[in-house]
Amino acid sequence: MSIGIGVIGMGWMGEVHSRSYLALPDRFPDGPVPRLVVCADASADRASAAERRFGFERSTTDWHDVVADPEVQVVNIAAPNALHRELSLAALAAGRHVLCEKPVGRFPQDTVDIAAAARDAGVCTFVGFNYRWAPIVQYALGLLRDGRLGTITHYHGRFLNGYAGDPAGVLSWRFEADQGLGTLGDLMVHAIDMALMLAGPIDRLVADRATFIRRRPLPSGEGTHYDVGSADSPRGDVTNEDYVSALVHFASGARGYLESCRVITGAKCDMSFEIHGTRGALRWTFERMNELQLQWRNDEHPAEEGWTTVLSGPAHPYHRHFNPGWGVGLGYDDLKVIEAHEFLRSVAAGTQAAPGFAEALAVAHVQRAIMRSWETGSWEPVTSARAGPA
Repeated sequence: MSIGIGVIGMGWMGEVHSRSYLALPDRFPDGPVPRLVVCADASADRASAAERRFGFERSTTDWHDVVADPEVQVVNIAAPNALHRELSLAALAAGRHVLCEKPVGRFPQDTVDIAAAARDAGVCTFVGFNYRWAPIVQYALGLLRDGRLGTITHYHGRFLNGYAGDPAGVLSWRFEADQGLGTLGDLMVHAIDMALMLAGPIDRLVADRATFIRRRPLPSGEGTHYDVGSADSPRGDVTNEDYVSALVHFASGARGYLESCRVITGAKCDMSFEIHGTRGALRWTFERMNELQLQWRNDEHPAEEGWTTVLSGPAHPYHRHFNPGWGVGLGYDDLKVIEAHEFLRSVAAGTQAAPGFAEALAVAHVQRAIMRSWETGSWEPVTSARAGPA
């Protein structure tokens, strides 16, 4: 089955998505076959370069052309967060299936509205919560579903990524409150999604935030949050948060802690979790994404208890689609290939899969509780329909 794809936004993330679609016939030869119909970017040079590089049939500087194209069944949104609402609502109104990068809007209310429109449209949706697709993470999810760790008592999730740790990093849209949330929208959403998938719904929480670098150089042209300005560049104010944390109570009774920071020194891409149960424990970090640390309770021989490293291999979900070897690791882009495969498989079957906009909505409800706690300084309920493991 061939599925027509239109990608909006051809920056780094648009490139990753496009490259993922190209890899699908090789990695998942029995799955749906993507057809790259059209790509769009406000920069004509970037749009035409992407057309040539990835083999799109055409390109445009007007995203409306993608939504209206009768040969496009799937609209893939990789544009800045401030555009997620308009693009998603237009694509859903046109009856297109939609994959949107997280956080699906500037603010939680955007996600609420987009999720409602998706329910009314009756199409398939997907969200770029790609870290859940690491084979070893999917294996950990299976252990939890099977009850191998017993009753979960503690969950610690975090995303510590110092991409903005240099005070000379330019003031891109990611640092401007009118363009969306800061770390809560950029990093913490991944930690929240992982917590909901692995440990189940959160009932209530108390949260904190901080902005550590308050002024940054203004960008001199098209820039990203990885670009660095000069020492004499004019500076502007950072108006959203660098750091977020929350103590959480899960509906299961487990206790947890979530933390994210974009200016930390030391951590490079520490998207991680640690889970403790009555019969065992496990921990994982994306910085070593092909390793899972496991420990089992051993009442008969307690001296033998200790952490064991499990290396990703062909017995774990998806690994064999990339290589047949134990300990021969996958990388970030491979997770996006798995993501694209699961989404197009959902579209082909006409059955909604996770993580769709319902999962993004569950994350948004947690974000709302965090934002309320910022204002009240108190424990706040997570008011939503509960979102259990995917």
